[in-house]
This record gives sequence, C-alpha cells and structure tokens, in this order.
Amino acid sequence: MGSIGEVDHKANKSTGGLASVLAVGTASPPNFVYQDNFPDYYFRVTNNEHKVDLKEKFKRICEKSMIKKWHFFLTEEKLKENPNLCSFYEHPSLNTRHDIMVEEVPKLGAKATIKALEEWGRPRSEITHLIFCTTGGVDLPGADYQVIKLLGLSPYTKRVMLYSQGCFAGGTVMRIAKDLAENNENARVLIVCSEITAICFRGVDDFHIDNLVGQAMFADGSASAVIGANPIPGVETPYFELVSTDQFILPDSEGAIEGHLREVGLTFHLHNQVPNIIGKNIEKSLVKAFTPLGISDWNSLFWIAHPGGRAILDRIEEKLELKPEKMSAIRHVLSEYGNMSSVCVFFIMDEMRKRSAAEGKHTAGEGLEWGVLYGFGTGLTMETIVLHALPLPLASVEITK
Repeated sequence: MGSIGEVDHKANKSTGGLASVLAVGTASPPNFVYQDNFPDYYFRVTNNEHKVDLKEKFKRICEKSMIKKWHFFLTEEKLKENPNLCSFYEHPSLNTRHDIMVEEVPKLGAKATIKALEEWGRPRSEITHLIFCTTGGVDLPGADYQVIKLLGLSPYTKRVMLYSQGCFAGGTVMRIAKDLAENNENARVLIVCSEITAICFRGVDDFHIDNLVGQAMFADGSASAVIGANPIPGVETPYFELVSTDQFILPDSEGAIEGHLREVGLTFHLHNQVPNIIGKNIEKSLVKAFTPLGISDWNSLFWIAHPGGRAILDRIEEKLELKPEKMSAIRHVLSEYGNMSSVCVFFIMDEMRKRSAAEGKHTAGEGLEWGVLYGFGTGLTMETIVLHALPLPLASVEITK
C-alpha cells in the first residue's frame, strides 16, 4: 500500500493536496414526530382513519423501520391549511408544495450552513464555490442563489445547483466538491444539502404500499460542509480526506427506486428487492475502491453509509460479515432522524467525529485510518467515496451541534 504522500501526489497535481472536510454543520426543523405515534397521526391528518386494515399494516411498517423519531416541517396546522397535500392522487397540489419548498429549503439549508461556517472560522467572502442539493423546489433563480443572499456570501461565488438527485446525492456533492477543490487553487467549496418532504408527503390508497414505506421513512433535515485542499495549519482543521470517488448504476436495477414529478407532487416507487440488489453489488464496489490501497478487510474500515432503510443496512452487514459496531453511527442517525435523503451521510459523519473525540479516539473515523462513504438512490445509483481519517485535535471535543 502506498504512503499518504504518494496517494496525494497522484490524486492532485494541480494544487498538491487531497480535498478535505474542514467543517460540518447540521440542522432540523423544530417540529418532530415519534414513530410510535405516527400511524395514528398520519391516518388522522390524511382523513383515512376508516381504513383500519391499512392502518394496521402501516403500524407494522413503522415498527420494523427502527426509526424512533424524525423531524417534519409539515405540522398538523400546516396540513389543515393545505388539505390538498393530504390526498393521494385526487387533488392537484404541486403549486402548494412548490410554494413551501422554494421558501423553506434555502432557509433550512442556511441554518446548517451557519454552523459549518462558524466552525470553519474563516471569512465568508473566502468561500469560492457553492454546491446546493435538494430533491424538490425547482425555481429560477434557485436555492443556491437564495442561500447566497440569506448568508451574505460573495456574489462572485461559483454555483452548482442540483435538483432531483435523491438519496445517493450526499456522495455526489462530495465528488463534485473534490474536483472543484483540487483543481482550483485556494478553492473553498461550500456544500449545502436541504431536504423537506413537503414535495412528496401524501395520503394513502389501497394499492401503493411502497408509498406507506416511504411515508414511514422519509424525513426533513439539512447539512452543510466546507471542503478544501491544502488546509491552512493552525487556521483550518481537516477531519477526512476525500481520497477517491466512484459512481455506478447497479445492474438489473432499473425501476427499483423511481420518483416522478406530477401535478400531485413527487410520487416515489420503491421495489422490495432494493436491499438484495445493493447486497449483490456492495463488495464489488469495495474491491474496486480499496484494492489500490491494499485493503480487503471491510471490518478494518469505518462506515458512513446512507441509511436507506433497516433492510439495506442489515443486508450489507450480513453480506460483508461486518461487526455490529461498524453500523453504530449509521443506525443511530436512522433512529433519531429517519431517512433525510442526501443529508444523512453528513449527519453520520458529524456523529462519528464527535463520538470519536468524546471517546478519545486518535482519528475522526473511530480511531481508524481508512473508511468508506456510500450513497444509494434512484437508478439504482451507488456513490462510493474513499475516506482517509485525520488525527483529531484536542479542541475537537468542544465541537457542538
């Protein structure tokens, strides 16, 4: 296995260093729902309490999800004000949904970004690039423009706006940020992911059980990160180096996860074979990513994988014979926050580095040197990021959420 210096040189001839995560911030809407109570709440607010059998099925889905609670922008009061959001396909609602998304997605993103920028500690004017990612709320100008205005970033900030990527996009934004940071001298790339389920929340019908699965899993949240190469000693604190990236459309997966924007909002379709498809392909991606580093023991890695659902995590763990603690931070985020699409991997990264600091670990990756970040989503698409964890500074124990 080559030294870190050798990996650096091959990865980046233009600026001389790998892109690193220099700061992370997360945020959630104040309103939250406990999963135990959600079936009663959901069937009440969508006026479906008479569908007793369907409600019982939904209760079983919620119980199996391993989600304890999650944050939700749409309060019961907001849903009463906008009853068209509570039907299944009966009433057009795209205008209502977009009005919410266009206003709230940048606001929620800004909350996480303020935390990341405060941790980073340098002037906001030194952010050179912005990547904004969200599933819904397409508008012109977009959420990227709005967050620049909200935070007073430089009008010269170079922007990349990503809509409708879905759950794998937490890896996508890091892949793009790595390219920008390593190929533009002194670049500091701000990532903002903001997801609000107002685009896809809806009531029930008797046939689309995958809709019930989605309603039991998807949640709201935002995350932000600052990415840059060649961190300034004593000024910036790198936590993880982004060593390599890969994107892969899994074979025989067409139609396994789909989303379609319609007059009734974003409809999603989830096939029950998704965990099996990911399980069949996970080791292949690891071999491709880690063979150049001489690594073949998957338990020697720290894990930051998108928690698409309990079944996906169980299948990965089973397929790779991972020790239960490998998924600890991932399962914690799923339990406390649900599936926040592109946002999840940043919550997990933040949780991992804070645990590592609190437990006195040597590196931000649970004391380990190498790790993997996965995004899974529509396509099926898999994003793979090889991470190199850096030594933790003593002051990192003081990082707060």
